[in-house]
Amino acid sequence: MKLSSLASFRFTPNLPEGLSRLTELAYNYYWSWRPEMIDLFRRLDPDMWEVTHHNPVRMLMDVPQWKLTRAANNHEFQEHYKHCLNLLDSYLNAESWYRQVHSGEQNGRIVFFSMEYGLAECLPLYSGGLGVLSGDYLKAASDLGLPVVGIGLAYRQGYFQQRLDVNGRQNELYPQNDFDVLPIQPVLDDKGQRITIQIPFHNRQLTIGAWLVTVGRVPLYVLDTDLPENSPADRSITHTLYGGDRETRIQQEIVLGFGGIELLRKLGIKMSVCHMNEGHSAFVQIARVLHAAADQGLSWYEALQLVAAGTLFTTHTPVPAGIDEFSTELMDKYFGQIYDRYGISRDEVLGLGSVRPGAPGQPFNMAICALRTSDYTNGVSRLHADVSRRMWTESWPNLPHEEVPIDFVTNGVHHATWISPEMSQLYQRHFSADWNNGPDDKRLWAQVDSVPDNEIWETHNLGKLRLIDFARTRVSQYRQRVSGFVPLAEELEEIFAPDILTIGFARRFATYKRATLLLSHPKRLLALLRDPERPVQFIFAGKAHPQDVMGKDLIAELIRFARENGVEHRMLFLENYDMNVAAHLVRGVDIWMNNPRRPLEASGTSGMKVLINGGLNFSILDGWWEEAYLPENGWAIGGAMQFGDDGKQDESDARMLFDVLEHQIVPLYYRRDENGVPSAWMQKVKASIAGLVPRFDARRMVKEYWEDFYARALERCAMMEMDNAAGARELARWKRYLESRWHEVRVINVQTEPTYNLHPGSSVKVRAEVALGGLSPDDVEVQICYGEDQGSGDLELSGYSRLEHSSDGTSHIYTGNWTAPENGVFGYTVRVVPSHPFLGNPLRMGIVRWAAPHA
Repeated sequence: MKLSSLASFRFTPNLPEGLSRLTELAYNYYWSWRPEMIDLFRRLDPDMWEVTHHNPVRMLMDVPQWKLTRAANNHEFQEHYKHCLNLLDSYLNAESWYRQVHSGEQNGRIVFFSMEYGLAECLPLYSGGLGVLSGDYLKAASDLGLPVVGIGLAYRQGYFQQRLDVNGRQNELYPQNDFDVLPIQPVLDDKGQRITIQIPFHNRQLTIGAWLVTVGRVPLYVLDTDLPENSPADRSITHTLYGGDRETRIQQEIVLGFGGIELLRKLGIKMSVCHMNEGHSAFVQIARVLHAAADQGLSWYEALQLVAAGTLFTTHTPVPAGIDEFSTELMDKYFGQIYDRYGISRDEVLGLGSVRPGAPGQPFNMAICALRTSDYTNGVSRLHADVSRRMWTESWPNLPHEEVPIDFVTNGVHHATWISPEMSQLYQRHFSADWNNGPDDKRLWAQVDSVPDNEIWETHNLGKLRLIDFARTRVSQYRQRVSGFVPLAEELEEIFAPDILTIGFARRFATYKRATLLLSHPKRLLALLRDPERPVQFIFAGKAHPQDVMGKDLIAELIRFARENGVEHRMLFLENYDMNVAAHLVRGVDIWMNNPRRPLEASGTSGMKVLINGGLNFSILDGWWEEAYLPENGWAIGGAMQFGDDGKQDESDARMLFDVLEHQIVPLYYRRDENGVPSAWMQKVKASIAGLVPRFDARRMVKEYWEDFYARALERCAMMEMDNAAGARELARWKRYLESRWHEVRVINVQTEPTYNLHPGSSVKVRAEVALGGLSPDDVEVQICYGEDQGSGDLELSGYSRLEHSSDGTSHIYTGNWTAPENGVFGYTVRVVPSHPFLGNPLRMGIVRWAAPHA
């Protein structure tokens, strides 16, 4: 007979007085990028550290009392503990970079909205690259001391856990996250009661709670609908990341946007700058506009000017199919009562997300909404920004694609999170003990040239040994699970070898990432794997979306190929790709391979993580690698040419991939000096570290966000908010008036001199006569735009300059000069754009009057 418990209670050990701040260390994710702190928790109980998936809070709840008492009485542990406390206290109280560059009063926070965050293995609130980037962003913002607050969702099940069956087919498991044993804390009020908020939700009110995740200096609040006040269906809204149907998705994104704003208001956190990380959070803009209108007595359009002035939208999606869209029926279902409650029209709301506002039947596009409600937009690499401009050119039909107002900040990674402990110690010995305080300092990394080759080589190989041990353990667990038998030790020892060139490939298994490109030339691949003198071994990892059957087929195909050809010991697939698997891979592989179809990789960050660990990149010239690649720091697969035919592109890229592997990479790796060190290989490693680590560091990324966007947005917001938002009211009035009179603007005549005997550096004078109708010269700026003539009068714009205004009493005359930078055929044109002191980038309005050809 089985007995049923009437009630269950968790009994946790008491922390000895000498270890009373262990809990403080455990709840601040600063531990996740300080190896000293990780070692402290591991030291308490190494086995339990692994069993709890590196969760210090769970570990402190489960570790036996006697082990805590023993640690409290151990002098070495006490010294280690005090050192970790000193690290945390010094970090939290040190003068930050932000305080050095911004000495003024802090007027509100930068609030970062993201659907997912990857901070550590033990907090599974992420699916892949977007979430891990968000986590790295928060860590870098903390390092720099920026006044950032994060907003996300608290997923009870997170993203799925991947389990492969005996045939290598992916299955999905959704274990429950027990928030009570994770490094997160409920958000409480002054009386110790849990804070909740409510938002209108179809025909009811939805109650939302929040959890606090402390990331160094930065608070991250994650929203939770799994509360007893809600119905079972509503409680499940925040259960699964990227799960459910379209209705679940719109529900989650309403919680993120509207719930996030309500929580900030409840906590008294003023938001001066909003940073939307991808279009999932675009509903936050509607919530902000509604509150701005209600709080300050603004119209919808006036409030929109105020909100947009302080908003940055970062897009990560290179194809329209990857963007969330919702039907008008779903929008009406969830926003209908908002129309009535706030007295706004349906067309005003739906128009924000329509590609062609006013045209009936269009879905609500979240990226369009984010673009329309933000004065600042960026892609995540130089190439991705260009792809995004082309993708959204329909929204700015009066602009050449290169001037569609989408800038770029190339992603970076938080190197302290991804570096191996041994490589960190190497840099401490040769650079300085606090080298990690300036990971984006180019002068620091230039010192790597003086580090002996053999030291970097041997230290990197320690990471490879750890990767091999990890891989063998994972393979053993998998084989035991699917067969019921424990593999023999000698079987496992045949899997991978530390002296073999090791290439890693790990990412989401989507078809465009072409994980099976290697299999298109099976004979060449098998020759590399079986080579008796210079073999190669490949290690794969990654998840396919649960609904992506083709992605699952790719995983199974890789595993089947290895089995059928007897090369499982040289070609592995590690299941359940997460931050722990990723850390082992980037610290241990010699080569990180990436072969997506160009230009579908917006940025990619996995390859950045191998840099600091002494690994090299071998990739398609896409995303970040298009900016980073030089022949001395890695290898490229193919070039920038795109065939427009997937089959031809795949075949060409596959041939080039094998050509480079066979004739460049493999020979260079196995070419050793008298000490067994591949010295020519190490020159590439050093060039990669010195040139790329500081460029692709997350601190550099966050600094660029501050310098290019946040600082400007803060200044504009302050101007717009003064005198009860007088600036927002004025800008809205002026825009409406400008739009009503713009049809009267035209370029009447353009004259130039001289038109012959021109040389590089020669000045060409331009005189334009412009009709402004009911507008004044202060309402516009007249510009000369110039660039290379591509033939047939097509102009590739390379720059522009402002023309000066004068008047002959009857006409508006604008004059100026332009200069060709070199010899060749160059052309120019003249345009009129809006101008106002409160306006950001005038091109965002999409209103331009160009001179007619030969005007």
